[in-house]
Amino acid sequence: MPRTPVALWIWYLGGTFRGFQRQAQGPTVQESLENALREVGVPAAVMPSGRTDRGVHARMQGVSLRLEAGDSAEALAARLPAHLPPDLGLCVARKPHPSFHAQWSAEGKTYRYRVQLAGTVAPEWRPYVMEVAAEPRLAPHDITPERFSELLRMAEGQREFSAFHENSSPRKLRTLESATLHALGGGLFEVILRGDAFARYQVRYLVGSALLTAAGQLPEEQWRAALEQGERIPGLKAEASGLVLWEVRYPAKLDPFTPAERAAPPGLPEGPPFLGAPEG
Repeated sequence: MPRTPVALWIWYLGGTFRGFQRQAQGPTVQESLENALREVGVPAAVMPSGRTDRGVHARMQGVSLRLEAGDSAEALAARLPAHLPPDLGLCVARKPHPSFHAQWSAEGKTYRYRVQLAGTVAPEWRPYVMEVAAEPRLAPHDITPERFSELLRMAEGQREFSAFHENSSPRKLRTLESATLHALGGGLFEVILRGDAFARYQVRYLVGSALLTAAGQLPEEQWRAALEQGERIPGLKAEASGLVLWEVRYPAKLDPFTPAERAAPPGLPEGPPFLGAPEG
């Protein structure tokens, strides 16, 4: 009998893990998830929508796997959560459309980045925020939300973003549909970036270099040239701790997750870093 495809929606707090992908020195999200699956009788390899780096969190990571004949997504959802570590959880397990693949079916992603521009970081937010005052290249300089927002908006559109990602990622056109800034109160702000695809470190270099430009430490001409011509700049890679993979989007006919689940994910922890905010 053929094995049963299953789509998982998992969340995790990245501070505990050395990234998503299994590696010699763990723990990683993949290692922890596959170990838990083996404990409940599922010796399966998992395929995510994409990798996240060390320290990056995920409110929604899509995962594909296959179950042995006779098992079901419903049965897996009942027995898996008790075997997951505290910083990794399951929101939904469902049998998807036969053509669904967590990575290749994805048509876009949304990332959110939290940054403390002024004031003091609240204790509950400290593990999940980049604090401008703690970054040597930014600390002595005033960064206004208006200027920061203006620079982020300049990054919207279709381009290669080659000045803002690692060489290990292929050079190709990517579309940043929106890059918006939202106040969360107390000097804490959230950047929401929505696009069709993101290269490795792209969000962190965009956010960090926009902050550097807003602080007057990178000329706007260089920021524009990096965006428009791909010219290399002495940019800033923002800390991993502030970054959340917020949502993975799939075509409606393939999406295994309902609009209601996307609006109010079942089993998602309350409090930082998974709090709602206006859409970008």
